[in-house]
Amino acid sequence: NGIRIKFPEAGYRVMFSDLDTGIILYNNDVASPGTLVTSVKKFFVRFRLQIFRKGGTEAIFTHDYNAEGKEVMIQLPVGTIGDSIGWFSYVERFQKKHKCKLICVMTPWIAELFKAQYPDITFISNKETEEHKPYACYYLGLFFKGNDTHQPSDFRYVGLHRTAGYILGVDPADIPPRLREPGPRSIQEPYVCIAAQSSSQAKYWNNPNGWRELVKFLKSSGYRVLCIDKEPSHGVGITWNQIPYGAEDFTGDKPLQERVDLLQHADFFVGLSSGLAWLAWACRVPVVMISGFTHPLNEFETPYRVINFHVCNSCWNDMRVEFDHYDFLWCQSHKGTDRHFESTRLISSEHVINTVKRIPA
Repeated sequence: NGIRIKFPEAGYRVMFSDLDTGIILYNNDVASPGTLVTSVKKFFVRFRLQIFRKGGTEAIFTHDYNAEGKEVMIQLPVGTIGDSIGWFSYVERFQKKHKCKLICVMTPWIAELFKAQYPDITFISNKETEEHKPYACYYLGLFFKGNDTHQPSDFRYVGLHRTAGYILGVDPADIPPRLREPGPRSIQEPYVCIAAQSSSQAKYWNNPNGWRELVKFLKSSGYRVLCIDKEPSHGVGITWNQIPYGAEDFTGDKPLQERVDLLQHADFFVGLSSGLAWLAWACRVPVVMISGFTHPLNEFETPYRVINFHVCNSCWNDMRVEFDHYDFLWCQSHKGTDRHFESTRLISSEHVINTVKRIPA
């Protein structure tokens, strides 16, 4: 959360700089007792702090950032699956880079996926944060409206998951996190998992025949098709999306480990830019991702990404607009016209089926 210095009395000058760039970020006199000086930037910066007597030129106190052996707290403030899975590998990278005692604040039911695989990281809930006094604290998130205080690069420009690498100052490359070992295979026949639901209509595959034709193709190819969404239907007002016709209903509010067990034994996964796609990626199964709402750079690398560049696309990553989380039918340019949701409505079933055919399995 940046550098913070509180002065019990006046008569000092404070200066802090970026050790890696040599740039002086702040240099000013302390005006009054009780003054709190904080950095504008809240993401990772390797700070040097220097304190001088007012009018003096020789530092009476110098401290260079060094987290080795110290407690560092990284907070993942949301309880959504995709964000937590996408960001978590950067948490471990920070811990290894700085050799610190890392505390990860994470929703407990998501943390259960990781605990056994990351014994060097302490997992706590939001309620437990006040029990710790860390040397440094960082907040991972998507910061909107051009926020450059909590992120060095806008997440729309670098991608949903890589933004965590930039915030923490570590390598932003794609690396899926390690999950708990799967349970035994419970379905002996060949099967694939699909997920068709999302949080906004723009993220859905809005081709009215898409899922039906895809499921028909998969079943004719000898696969059972399991729909593993949390809900069999989702929507707002008179706009509702149902479980794809012909798919087996494996929906429900079930433990994530059950989803992991199904995914890790599946031949592949087909879904949207949603949390279950990130879970499938972490399970190391081939992921066919259908999304015109996001640009491919927004998510993890997959050779089976489906997007139609012949029509309006990638509005989530458009730096000129702000996504409205409260409008379920949000569409950047074409809401209320015959081009509404064309970014996914005009992704054909043939396009998706041909992509599936490229999977070696």
